[in-house]
Amino acid sequence: MKIGDRTKDIMNLLKDNKAASVEELAKILYVSPATIRRDLTEMEKAGIVKRTHGGVIYVEKADEVSIYLRQAKNPEEKSMVAYIATHNMPDFSTVFIDNSSTCLALVERLNLRNKTVFTNGLQIALAASQQDNVSIVLPGGEVKYNTTAVHGSLTARMLGEFNYDIAVTSCAGADARGSYESSLEAMEIKKIAMERAKKRILIFDRTKIGQTAPYCTAPLQYYDLVITNASNKEAEPLKKLDKNLVITNF
Repeated sequence: MKIGDRTKDIMNLLKDNKAASVEELAKILYVSPATIRRDLTEMEKAGIVKRTHGGVIYVEKADEVSIYLRQAKNPEEKSMVAYIATHNMPDFSTVFIDNSSTCLALVERLNLRNKTVFTNGLQIALAASQQDNVSIVLPGGEVKYNTTAVHGSLTARMLGEFNYDIAVTSCAGADARGSYESSLEAMEIKKIAMERAKKRILIFDRTKIGQTAPYCTAPLQYYDLVITNASNKEAEPLKKLDKNLVITNF
């Protein structure tokens, strides 16, 4: 699904109001109800909204929202995190990078020349392929429409056969207890990759602090480095259980 300005406007309106009718959206955005219905049909396929009779409801914690829609959410925050991360990456030759919009922002900035990149994200693989002399390993498995990611038991088994210098993952939310995912499949993929990595790096923007989701991937102490654009004051709740937790920001 291509994210246009109108789709972003619909997302912003629904995030503020949680629900709206087709007629309301058509009036606000100066388009026909038929156009709005087509937009909402595509957005529902992507998992970001749920259609109702005559309207739509915003789905805040959809299991796996399309990476295109996640890219459109807080892009400036993700860019800042990616900038910080590029300046704090340890040396590596092999890296696992998860299928998240924050990691996509990182890949678009990170020097991957002469590196080997393992990922279950189709967009991550495509972005990495834009650089010269990068080896990209994409495991087999099931590709879901709304995630542009490879998932399933085959994916997990293949990723578990490799070793990584670092595993870079993001999350749906983080608090003092750990990092969280909205889907069981995403959690399992990240856990497997982190178990096979020498170092584990968690990156997320400041809006994820205090957010939770159904599946806890790992306690924050499990990561070797936590990278965020949050200020020291904003990140302080994350250190509640471990004052020695290494958090890198500006």
